[in-house]
Amino acid sequence: MFRLDGKKAAVTGSGGAIGKAVAHLFAQQGAEVHVIDLDEDAANATAQEIRNQNGKAVVQVCNVTSQIDVKEIFSKINGVDILVNSAGVSHVGNAENTSEDEFDKLYNVNVKGVYNCIRAAIPFMKQKNNGVILNLASIANNVGLSDRFAYSMSKGAVYAMTLSVAKDYIRDGIRCNCISPARVHTPFVDGFIKKNYPGKEQEMFEKLSKSQPIGRMAKPEEIAYLILYLCSDEASFITGCDYPIDGGFINLNN
Repeated sequence: MFRLDGKKAAVTGSGGAIGKAVAHLFAQQGAEVHVIDLDEDAANATAQEIRNQNGKAVVQVCNVTSQIDVKEIFSKINGVDILVNSAGVSHVGNAENTSEDEFDKLYNVNVKGVYNCIRAAIPFMKQKNNGVILNLASIANNVGLSDRFAYSMSKGAVYAMTLSVAKDYIRDGIRCNCISPARVHTPFVDGFIKKNYPGKEQEMFEKLSKSQPIGRMAKPEEIAYLILYLCSDEASFITGCDYPIDGGFINLNN
């Protein structure tokens, strides 16, 4: 089950924690993985790790905020069966202390970047009358989170784009879903704690972990498992859905 043999998968942000976990898992399941990231060194590291395990990986250095760059990369790949939009940036701030530059950055990466990749992938999927798009949204598009104004804006847009694409292309054999993770233990989290709570790293790590009712943060691999299912043929009846993967955060945090 959940094999991806003979399929091309493009995973944006696959130099980072969640994207890397997805790229590794897809390769293990037989896909030819196109490792898309702005950071060439990080992309090469992910691809080399995959090749060391006898997987198929191709590095594509790309700025997802540039429609020209994205179009060129997807033309070079010459069609994908699966697109995972994992590239994204985070931000801490409310409506008053979020600067215009910060807001624009969140929009350009988290919203326009997703749009650019979807727009580039769909024509190839339509030719095959088959394809899967999986977007990373967030619990932030389901509940209010303190000091996540711009981030919530961007992930709310991802959720809305998911529904729109699923509706518009269902007759073209294209499925589109999104997932909404709670806090995932990534280098960003460690860096955020170290920067903002020096000397209290362990205390804050435990506090953030316990904000999920299950009592811990997710592992990138756990996020990847859900993504694999939704991108596999076993999920062929699923489209236009958002899947919380949140340790009980949305429904049990009361």
